[in-house]
This record gives sequence, structure tokens and C-alpha cells, in this order.
Amino acid sequence: MLDLLTASPLLTIMLVVALGAAVGMIPFGPLRFGAAGALFVGLFVGALEPSLGEGLGIVSTLGLALFVYTVGVAAGETFFADLRRQLPLMGLAVGVIVVVTVLAILLGGAFGLDAGLIAGVLAGSLTSTPALAAATEATGSANAAVGYSLGYPVGVVLAIVVVAIVVQRKWPGRRDEASANAEGIVAESVEVDRTTSLRLVPGWADEAIKMSYLVRDGRTRVVSPGEELLPGDRVLVVGSPNAVGRAVEYLGTRLDRELTTDRGSVDFRRFVVSSNHVAGHTVAQLNLPGRFGGVITRVRRGDADLLARDDLVLQLGDRVLAVGPQRDLDTIGNFFGDSERKVSEVDALALGLGLVLGLLLGTITVPLPGGIDFSLGPAAGPLLVGMVLGAMHRTGPLLWSIPLSVNLTIRQLGLLLFLATVGLASGPMFAQQALTGTGLKAGALAAAIVLVSAVAYLAGARTMGLSAPRAAGGFAGYIGQPAILAFANERVDDDRIEAGYAALFALGIIAKIVAVQVIAAVVG
Repeated sequence: MLDLLTASPLLTIMLVVALGAAVGMIPFGPLRFGAAGALFVGLFVGALEPSLGEGLGIVSTLGLALFVYTVGVAAGETFFADLRRQLPLMGLAVGVIVVVTVLAILLGGAFGLDAGLIAGVLAGSLTSTPALAAATEATGSANAAVGYSLGYPVGVVLAIVVVAIVVQRKWPGRRDEASANAEGIVAESVEVDRTTSLRLVPGWADEAIKMSYLVRDGRTRVVSPGEELLPGDRVLVVGSPNAVGRAVEYLGTRLDRELTTDRGSVDFRRFVVSSNHVAGHTVAQLNLPGRFGGVITRVRRGDADLLARDDLVLQLGDRVLAVGPQRDLDTIGNFFGDSERKVSEVDALALGLGLVLGLLLGTITVPLPGGIDFSLGPAAGPLLVGMVLGAMHRTGPLLWSIPLSVNLTIRQLGLLLFLATVGLASGPMFAQQALTGTGLKAGALAAAIVLVSAVAYLAGARTMGLSAPRAAGGFAGYIGQPAILAFANERVDDDRIEAGYAALFALGIIAKIVAVQVIAAVVG
């Protein structure tokens, strides 16, 4: 069997990927290792025969580039949109990484660990796969992957314990915005009892609500943006429960009968955004009221239902809820594309150009004081380019965003290929050190990194006046393991958890990549 695997590297990689995916699904209490199962299976298989991990560098780099680029494309818009508002939180996270980097250098040196192990433990305990790649490249040591594999489970388990303790706390969040509302989006039919313009209705000017149906004098049509409402009008208000409640209280009386039950002249339907001419544009730019006399009220993206604010940029694969004249709904559907097949495809030109730009950026070397040469490498280069392009959405005819389902598929495949090949290459070294004194010291260093990170970060977040859900989400993003985010969301249904996670996930990856290169330069 080993002879067969040695003769067929591709068979070996796919075997590790398949077995790793199976291992990743095994629950250990609230934890599943997910794609990281490929790393542990790779380590085991690689330990059986050292030659199995030879010559896999190009596959490893390809998998990593695909993974970080798709992460960047998905996170770019949120990262730059939240940059100013969440800058204090980001500064805190960077400061904590500086502290634990110094801790890793000092404690790792006291334990007698080499640069590769220290950098790998930092990357593993903070669950950063791109940082592992940077550590391997910067130190030139297979010990980086060994340290990563030793630190990773320690980091994930301790982080989940920390989040479990914190996320349901009710400490004062005096400087934090309240949750948009964990209950999602609702629609209420209301009878108007006063003459008023739409801009005076609470929530309309700041787009906390949308309106669609308007019944006046027995006729149903779609609300116009500059509408003046009259006593006796009946309208449908859409938004979060709190925002809709304020609007209804201002307008008049809730109705028992939903206006949407009358679908004769005005109707609603969900359409898949599959047209390249629509994707990459904001809701306002599409001008549905002017084109079709309709309105978009909600956008379903992945598992999230979003209110269709004017500045919301539509992406391929979004499912928009459009309200319009019944006779025009087919035309509106053609406008959006409404093709499931098309959003299952990837724009190979845009994907290829984005990866080329990212890999080129990663090759640029910048000399730093002390004779240190710094480069982003194949980990951070594609990530940064992906973030910028993801925030831009499109450049002329090129659409940079990738449908979410396609993005997640490519991301998962890239991550599995990278972890499988890294595990195969590092298996022999891992087998030699895992159960030794060095392995125990690496585990202790990982625990110290996570616990010091938790104390410093959470104390800083509370001092800054952030709520416990945002702090917990931010800590999950700082660590960077999706299982921690999922665990937090299972405990508390609060949108601030994901907002904190998104703000720190990409920034954390970049800071950790820099940190492992500093470790390589100082300790090496």
C-alpha cells in the first residue's frame, strides 16, 4: 500500500483529504476540527513514510492561494466598511498580537524551542493557516508545521471555553451599538391615520425600514420613494421588529389582514442575481422604482436576510425579494437573471487575474531595519488583493466578487489541499516530537498564548465599552477558527458577534503573518 501511495502523489493527497474530511466531522463535545482533520491525517500518513511528503510544494501553494484569496474576496467589503467604526477594536487586536509575540519569543526561548517551533505554535494556537505558510517559508523549517499541529487543538479548545464564559455576559456596553435585532426581518401591514411624508416616518430616512405595498381608495400599487401618505392608506412596512414597531406606532394601527394576500395587481417574488450587469451595483443604482415601478425590500445572502438598503451592493447568488406590478414580474426576473446554473459557475478570467495580482504582490520584498527582508508571500499577497477586489466588486466588465456557494467550495478545497500537503511533509518530524518533552513545552506555550490573548483582549474590549457579544465575536475573529464563531452563535443570537468576527478575521491573519516573520528574524 505504501508503495502505491509513494508512486502516486495525487492519490495520496486525495486519500488524506477524504480521510481528513471524515475525521473533521467527528464531534469532540461542542468541537469539530473541520478541514483541520486533513492536517492531522496528513501528519499520521506522512509519519508512516517520509517520502510521501516530498515534492508537494506546488500543490500546497496552490491550495493556500485559493483559500486566502477567496477569504479576502468575501471579507473585503465588510472589512473596509467597518474600518473606521471598528478601528479601536482592530487596534486592540494588533496590540494583543504584539504582546503574545513577545511572550512567545521569551517563553519559547526559555523552553529551548527553535524558531520554527515557536512560530508554528503561535500560528497553531491562533489557528492561522496562512501564518503557518509564512512561518514555514520564513524559518525554512518543517518544525513550523509540527508546532502548528501541536498548538492548534489547544488554541481551539481554550478559545471555545473562553467564548462560552464571555458571550452571555451582560456587562455594560456603553459605547456599543445595540444589536440590529436577533429576530431578523419582519413585515407589518398598517393603516395610516395621519397625513405625512415618507421622510418623516421613523426609520425611513436612515433606511431602517422599507415600504412596498400601498392600498389607496381600493387600488393597490407600490409605494413611490417621494410618496405622501394620507389617512386611510394601508402600507406594508418591512424591517427589524424594533424599527417596524416604531414606524407602526407613528403611522397608525396594525392590521390583522396582511396586504400581501392580495396579489392581483401587485405581487412579490424572490429572484436569483445571476446577471453580471446587475451584480456589483448598489440597490439604488439599479433604480427599480424608475425601471419597473417596483422595489427591493430584502436580500437573502447565504443564511442571512438583509434589509435592501440603497447602499447595499448586490452579489452573484443573492436572492432579492422584489415587489412590483404583477404583469412586470417576469421582466424583473429577466433583469436579475434568475438562473441557478449561472451562479454555480466561476468567472475564470477574474479569478485567474486576481490570483496573479496576489501572487505578484507576494513576491515583492521590502528591506526592514536590522537586515530583515519582509514579503507578503503566497499567504498574505492574495489575501490583501482579494480584500481590495472584494471591496471594489467590479472593474468595468470584470466582476471580482464570487457567488458565495462557489466561494465556499473553492475555499474549502484550497484549505484541504494545503493542510493535507503540509501534514504529509511534516509527519516525520511530528512523530519524533509530539510525545516528547519538546511537544509538552510546545503545548504549554500554546496555552499561554491563548490565555494571555483572552485576558488582554477581553479586558481591553470591556474597558472600551464594547458589549460581551461583540467582544466574544471579536475574540473568535482574532483566533480565526470558524468553529468558535459557530459555537458563539449557537449560544447567543446577536448580529454583533459576526460583526466583531468580520472586523478582526482578515486583520488578524495579516498581523499573525507579520508576527511569525518577526519570530523567525529574532529567534532565527
